[in-house]
Amino acid sequence: MLSGYLTGRTVRERLAAGDKEAAIREMAELLAASGKVADVAGLVRAALAREEQGTTGLGEEIAIPHAKTDAVTGPVVGFARSPEGIEWGALDGTKARLVFMIAVPEEAAGDEHLRILALLSRKLMSAGFRERLLGAADEAAVLRVLGEIE
Repeated sequence: MLSGYLTGRTVRERLAAGDKEAAIREMAELLAASGKVADVAGLVRAALAREEQGTTGLGEEIAIPHAKTDAVTGPVVGFARSPEGIEWGALDGTKARLVFMIAVPEEAAGDEHLRILALLSRKLMSAGFRERLLGAADEAAVLRVLGEIE
């Protein structure tokens, strides 16, 4: 299901960022590799504005920053890992080691990002899935694990 939105170009084995804002910026640049980001700075602003409404750190070492913005021309999803973890304000106190970013255009926003979010959240409830994602040896292995998301 995510195959149209998440590709090898929008997956990074390891985030360089050490904090949430830098991570969001790095993820926005990663999404730009899809060709669907018209304005990287605009995407960063939209994602940070969304964080101000409440953290997207879901706990269980997961963060899913997201944005509805015309800075993107089509729905796109990115994924990266942070072995050290990034402080994301999760209620359970865990640092985010698995970071997904979802961006959808304003007018397409309707239910699309909620559907993607629900799909991801459901799969990420599985401890086994999270462990496979964290343990995947390289980008190809990460993509194989992500391919399990229906």
